[in-house]
Amino acid sequence: MDRLEAMSILAAAVDTGSFSAASRKLGVPLPTVSRKVAELEKHLKAKLLVRSTRKLALTDAGASYLAASKRILEQVDDAEAAAAGEYSTPRGELVITAPIVFGRLHVLPVVCDFLARFSDIDVRMVLSDGNVSLIDDHIDLAVRIGALPDSSMMATRVGAVRRVVCGSPGFFAAHGTPKKPEDLAGLPCVTFAGTASSTSWTFARGRGPARPVQVRARLAVNTAEAALDAAIKGIGLTRVLSYQAARAVRDGKLCIVLQKFEPAPMPVSLLHAGQDLVALKIRSFLDFAAPRLRKALSVR
Repeated sequence: MDRLEAMSILAAAVDTGSFSAASRKLGVPLPTVSRKVAELEKHLKAKLLVRSTRKLALTDAGASYLAASKRILEQVDDAEAAAAGEYSTPRGELVITAPIVFGRLHVLPVVCDFLARFSDIDVRMVLSDGNVSLIDDHIDLAVRIGALPDSSMMATRVGAVRRVVCGSPGFFAAHGTPKKPEDLAGLPCVTFAGTASSTSWTFARGRGPARPVQVRARLAVNTAEAALDAAIKGIGLTRVLSYQAARAVRDGKLCIVLQKFEPAPMPVSLLHAGQDLVALKIRSFLDFAAPRLRKALSVR
């Protein structure tokens, strides 16, 4: 039995949710997929999958074995990539994930310039405001905003962003400009279910602990773009990340207030899997992107 082949088939079956889908993905006959998994279970003397008419489910033994199998398959892929020259010549597909708005505004322009420089590298961008798993989702490099947990990942800091409160000039003309967080009481605000933004906004207090302030949600939305659009129209104050509001502030459509009460800036980092040998395509992008992102983030 070819155990690497069996591991690949098991992983495909779980990832796609069925033997038939795995068969189509791999271009392997359906009976072969079923037979290979059965042979693997017989070899291990353990049941790996629970089959039903609707889906496949891993047993506890299957979950452990699949996790180990994926690590082994990734190591084999790395070895083959090294043999093919991926570690001596910058080439191949580079998979990058970034937050949606930040990725569109800051990462995509860098990627486009990078592609013009490196003709043998293709890039697949995954824009998501969720923290996509680098290992599970086969991501080469991630842009992360915020403090990073301790892990085996390697991080390169490229700057920081701030949480800012902003409103339109017309809004301040009608309602006055708040001078301290308590002045927000009673003022209409636009809130959204995003990074550190809700009906309770936290502000710094000098050297003392940060304290939350309750705000009135005149309008609640689910994206920063919608919150900014509403704030530009004068519906209320909103709180977003500095890069999200940068263009509207630069164009004079919004003004930032309460700057001396802003919480500590949030770091922006380029993250990749910690390993002794880093593929040249990743190293090339880090060397190319880091100074450009630092320059972009230094403009307030």
